[in-house]
Amino acid sequence: MITITQDDLSKWLEHVRIYANNGKVADYIPALANQQPETNAVAYYPLEGDLICSGQSEYCFTIQSISKVITLAVALIQHGERAVFSRVDKEPTSDPFYSVAKLEVEKPAKPFNPMINAGALAVTNMIRGRNSEEMVNEILRLVRLLTNDETVTYDPEVAQSEYETSFLNRALCYFMKQHGVITGSVEELLDVYTKQCAISMNVQQLARMGAVFANDGRDPDTNEVLIPDQVARICKTFMVTCGMYNESGTFAINVGIPAKSGVSGAVMGILRRSGGIAVFGPALNAKGNSVVGLRFLENLAEEKSWSIF
Repeated sequence: MITITQDDLSKWLEHVRIYANNGKVADYIPALANQQPETNAVAYYPLEGDLICSGQSEYCFTIQSISKVITLAVALIQHGERAVFSRVDKEPTSDPFYSVAKLEVEKPAKPFNPMINAGALAVTNMIRGRNSEEMVNEILRLVRLLTNDETVTYDPEVAQSEYETSFLNRALCYFMKQHGVITGSVEELLDVYTKQCAISMNVQQLARMGAVFANDGRDPDTNEVLIPDQVARICKTFMVTCGMYNESGTFAINVGIPAKSGVSGAVMGILRRSGGIAVFGPALNAKGNSVVGLRFLENLAEEKSWSIF
């Protein structure tokens, strides 16, 4: 069991705040461009003990690509491994998360993994529902279960901003539709995808979501099964190999835990059978990861020797 204290969180968050100057807030999504680099927060939700947090821990942000973990879980629960991995592969890639290059050289045009945009779009396309509203509700149902908060929803302003500027994701969708990887309406799929990325919460809720995965899919408070343990295992494995975009290998060496980042500046980390940790800092490095979040997790991981390797 890894022990993290309030002093640990406060000390390291204060220590790494300055690194926000080394990054840049995502501005290709207009609604995210207004985020302030100095807004930082961290929370730890242990499997034994009380939630602890530091910084602006009630500040709400959109989870962006962290939602890919949730939609993967939903698709696996609804359809099973064989069906999901007939649409998307299991391999990491050195290409950026938005790349179309590998789709052009692979036969069939199957995305490398569910954590890049092409793979996430293929997974979201599988979620059950007669329309986009029902599909979004399927995603929100699991998110609310994991956070134990029925009020969690998506930010309509961010969702609309992303929908209107999703030119590259539209291209990925049409390319995959041409090759039979996705089916149905591209615009309906993008409506779902941009809303899942715009799901809004704070670090306290995100840390609780991570705690469920740390507890092998069980509620950290009641031990009730929320996600089958095999589904939780698959999600955590992808987080290790692909969760930090094309910086996942470096992160595995420097930190060594399953984690998923989003371009809002959020990072969800999993400390196996110990708890979930969430960090927020909107200034990003060139790979799309939070500079404050990375430095915070690197420092704390070194101090606590928590690498799974």
